[in-house]
Amino acid sequence: MIVELFSSLTILLFLVFFIRKQWYYKLPPSPMALPIIGHLHLLGPLIHHSFREISSRYGPLIYLRLGSISVVVASAPELAKELLKTHELTFSSRKHSIAIDHLTYNSSFAFAPYGPYWKFIKKISTFELLGNRMLTKFLPIRKQELHHFLGGFYSKSKVGESVNITQELTKLSNNIISQMMLSMRSSDTDSEAEVARTVVREVTQIFGEFNVCDFIWFCRNIDLQGFRKRIDDIYSKYDGLLEKLITSREELRKQNRINGAVHEAQDFLDIMLDVMEDENAEIRLTRNHIKALFLDFFTAATDTTAIAIEWALAELINQPEVLEKAREEINRVVGNGRIAQESDNPNLPYIQAILKETFRLHPPIPMVARKSIQDCKINGYTIPANTLLFVNMWSIGRDPKYWKNPLQFQPERFLQSNDDDGLTSSIDIRGQHYLLLPFGTGRRSCPGISLAMQSMPTTLAVMIQCFDWKVVNPPGMEIKTGNSVLDMTERPGLTAPRIRDLVCIPVPRLPAQVLDPICAN
Repeated sequence: MIVELFSSLTILLFLVFFIRKQWYYKLPPSPMALPIIGHLHLLGPLIHHSFREISSRYGPLIYLRLGSISVVVASAPELAKELLKTHELTFSSRKHSIAIDHLTYNSSFAFAPYGPYWKFIKKISTFELLGNRMLTKFLPIRKQELHHFLGGFYSKSKVGESVNITQELTKLSNNIISQMMLSMRSSDTDSEAEVARTVVREVTQIFGEFNVCDFIWFCRNIDLQGFRKRIDDIYSKYDGLLEKLITSREELRKQNRINGAVHEAQDFLDIMLDVMEDENAEIRLTRNHIKALFLDFFTAATDTTAIAIEWALAELINQPEVLEKAREEINRVVGNGRIAQESDNPNLPYIQAILKETFRLHPPIPMVARKSIQDCKINGYTIPANTLLFVNMWSIGRDPKYWKNPLQFQPERFLQSNDDDGLTSSIDIRGQHYLLLPFGTGRRSCPGISLAMQSMPTTLAVMIQCFDWKVVNPPGMEIKTGNSVLDMTERPGLTAPRIRDLVCIPVPRLPAQVLDPICAN
């Protein structure tokens, strides 16, 4: 009797609250909601797919009630511009979850509210870690890591062995950011490096998964899906590793002081420790701040970069004619007497177009997420404060209203010579064109865009210049994607990688006298 009374009262309260809010605010269009869970029943594992399906029926701006959380989804570039530019300060906050709060020590830069701490870290990361001076300083490191990356493929090619490209791309990205942040690289036998790479993938996955406790208030203290155990496991692995690295560096700095040596900042960890020890710093950092920042940068720089390059290579394998055009451009600009390098990037517009087309069809982070800090009006509708905003870039990139043949991989659409409407070729990816926002836009755009767009075109160029790739499918698996060689299904999570690792046998294309000295480094 008590249970029935409680259930009836809960449903009544929900209906009163929902009807009152609908009456008080003119909210965007919305499907019929269910008591307590709202619209949660409409969401599948790939949430950006579910949002697109709902938007196709209710319009490009929709309101959803996910448990006790208000959500607005925008699926048009015009709305993206108004929400993320015109009302940028209104949507300057980020969503939080149990996983995000715990794994980032409540100190994340990526998820921090727009304020003094966020501005301070943005300034340091933009000018100290990812500014032109540091990018130039670490150019030899990126080159060395790229050669080591190619060497692994070359060794496998000599004996006809397959290689897991997904894993190797993650190692490459991880090594580059490790060198910049910690002045260290990992080897294939390095157990700590393997832990770090595993943690990065686990973090991005759990951040993007749906946890009912984040959305239904009376479930917050009940671990219905076993998330808390997973969070604790990830936290213990990551925290132990970072504590060891920070302590080791602190001991080195202390020993240098005892010996009278000046310890100059060599990497981001030194910069952060300098700030932490500076009593006059405008923001006093703690160890937890440093750990949270490392998690931010490792997850942002490792997973997304590797995912984008893998999607690009997968599309090229599926479409040999596009791959051949890319190779023709590389042969014309670089030749076959050396491999492509970062200085070649401005002269490889087709490679740049391939990456833009990859970002359009397969954005590594499919939705730009924000949270409103106050009420605002959009197209005559009211969006209440504390509403989560999702701009569905995956959906915008596939909308025939904005793209011709949107489901076809056509890099030519970004080339001036093939631009029918005179618009798409001028689209950049730095947050000024709201048809394509792979790095976000405005104040909360990704500070690592310059690093990504220096290293990614070169990595893709050398992979298709140096090797042919023979796909190795899992035993007994038959591809069911039309004429495609590879399965292009996505995996759920904060990021959107391919559901299966890309495994291929590399076959050298360049002469041995070119590859031997490069891959021997």
